[in-house]
Amino acid sequence: MAGLTTHVLDTANGCPAAGVAVRLYSSSGGRQLLVSTCTNSDGRTDQPLLKADALETDSYELEFDIGTYFASQGAELADPPFLDTVVIRCCLKKGKHYHVPLLASPWSYSTYRGS
Repeated sequence: MAGLTTHVLDTANGCPAAGVAVRLYSSSGGRQLLVSTCTNSDGRTDQPLLKADALETDSYELEFDIGTYFASQGAELADPPFLDTVVIRCCLKKGKHYHVPLLASPWSYSTYRGS
Protein backbone atom coordinates (compact mmCIF):
# COMPACT_ATOMS: atom_id res chain seq x y z
CA MET A 1 0.00 0.00 0.00
CA ALA A 2 1.43 3.37 -1.00
CA GLY A 3 0.15 6.91 -0.73
CA LEU A 4 -0.54 9.48 1.97
CA THR A 5 -3.12 9.34 4.76
CA THR A 6 -3.70 11.39 7.91
CA HIS A 7 -5.87 11.68 10.95
CA VAL A 8 -6.32 14.28 13.68
CA LEU A 9 -6.64 13.54 17.38
CA ASP A 10 -7.91 16.09 19.91
CA THR A 11 -5.56 15.44 22.84
CA ALA A 12 -7.26 18.06 25.03
CA ASN A 13 -10.51 16.09 25.01
CA GLY A 14 -9.19 12.61 24.27
CA CYS A 15 -11.13 12.04 21.06
CA PRO A 16 -10.89 12.15 17.26
CA ALA A 17 -11.10 15.67 15.86
CA ALA A 18 -14.05 15.74 13.47
CA GLY A 19 -14.56 18.62 11.06
CA VAL A 20 -10.95 19.80 10.79
CA ALA A 21 -10.23 21.39 7.40
CA VAL A 22 -7.15 19.79 5.81
CA ARG A 23 -5.27 20.96 2.73
CA LEU A 24 -2.36 19.30 0.93
CA TYR A 25 0.08 21.26 -1.21
CA SER A 26 2.92 20.20 -3.46
CA SER A 27 5.99 22.39 -3.15
CA SER A 28 7.69 21.57 -6.45
CA GLY A 29 7.58 24.29 -9.08
CA GLY A 30 5.72 26.59 -6.72
CA ARG A 31 3.08 25.85 -4.14
CA GLN A 32 0.15 23.98 -5.69
CA LEU A 33 -3.04 22.90 -3.89
CA LEU A 34 -3.62 19.18 -4.46
CA VAL A 35 -6.40 18.35 -2.00
CA SER A 36 -8.84 20.22 0.21
CA THR A 37 -10.94 18.09 2.54
CA CYS A 38 -12.27 17.74 6.07
CA THR A 39 -11.90 15.07 8.75
CA ASN A 40 -14.81 12.73 9.47
CA SER A 41 -16.20 11.56 12.84
CA ASP A 42 -13.15 9.30 13.29
CA GLY A 43 -10.76 12.23 12.73
CA ARG A 44 -9.68 10.78 9.38
CA THR A 45 -10.26 11.85 5.82
CA ASP A 46 -12.73 9.72 3.86
CA GLN A 47 -10.17 9.13 1.11
CA PRO A 48 -6.36 9.05 1.15
CA LEU A 49 -4.86 12.49 0.58
CA LEU A 50 -2.78 10.93 -2.18
CA LYS A 51 -3.35 7.52 -3.73
CA ALA A 52 -0.31 5.47 -4.73
CA ASP A 53 -0.32 6.58 -8.36
CA ALA A 54 -0.50 10.28 -7.40
CA LEU A 55 2.35 10.27 -4.86
CA GLU A 56 5.54 11.62 -6.38
CA THR A 57 8.92 12.08 -4.73
CA ASP A 58 8.51 15.66 -3.62
CA SER A 59 8.18 18.10 -0.76
CA TYR A 60 4.62 18.51 0.54
CA GLU A 61 2.80 20.71 3.01
CA LEU A 62 -0.17 19.60 5.08
CA GLU A 63 -2.31 22.35 6.58
CA PHE A 64 -4.75 21.71 9.42
CA ASP A 65 -7.17 24.45 10.58
CA ILE A 66 -6.90 23.47 14.22
CA GLY A 67 -7.76 26.90 15.68
CA THR A 68 -11.14 26.87 13.95
CA TYR A 69 -11.74 23.33 15.21
CA PHE A 70 -11.07 24.19 18.86
CA ALA A 71 -13.17 27.36 18.61
CA SER A 72 -16.07 25.23 17.29
CA GLN A 73 -15.66 22.93 20.32
CA GLY A 74 -16.10 25.85 22.72
CA ALA A 75 -12.52 25.64 23.96
CA GLU A 76 -11.23 28.54 26.00
CA LEU A 77 -8.74 30.15 23.62
CA ALA A 78 -6.40 33.09 23.69
CA ASP A 79 -7.31 36.08 21.52
CA PRO A 80 -5.97 35.51 18.94
CA PRO A 81 -5.72 31.72 19.34
CA PHE A 82 -2.18 30.47 20.00
CA LEU A 83 -2.53 27.82 17.27
CA ASP A 84 -4.43 28.65 14.12
CA THR A 85 -3.32 26.69 11.08
CA VAL A 86 -0.78 23.95 11.77
CA VAL A 87 1.57 23.38 8.82
CA ILE A 88 3.58 20.19 8.48
CA ARG A 89 6.24 20.16 5.76
CA CYS A 90 7.57 16.76 4.80
CA CYS A 91 9.42 15.06 1.96
CA LEU A 92 7.82 11.93 0.57
CA LYS A 93 9.09 9.28 -1.82
CA LYS A 94 7.14 7.67 -4.65
CA GLY A 95 6.14 4.06 -4.01
CA LYS A 96 6.04 4.41 -0.22
CA HIS A 97 3.14 4.72 2.22
CA TYR A 98 3.04 7.64 4.63
CA HIS A 99 0.59 8.20 7.44
CA VAL A 100 1.02 11.64 9.03
CA PRO A 101 -1.21 12.08 12.08
CA LEU A 102 -1.69 15.33 13.98
CA LEU A 103 -2.18 15.23 17.75
CA ALA A 104 -3.34 18.64 18.91
CA SER A 105 -4.63 20.75 21.77
CA PRO A 106 -5.27 24.52 21.70
CA TRP A 107 -1.71 25.01 23.00
CA SER A 108 0.45 22.33 21.38
CA TYR A 109 0.73 19.72 18.67
CA SER A 110 2.90 16.80 17.60
CA THR A 111 3.19 14.55 14.60
CA TYR A 112 5.12 11.50 13.49
CA ARG A 113 5.41 9.13 10.57
CA GLY A 114 2.84 6.49 11.35
CA SER A 115 2.15 3.20 9.67
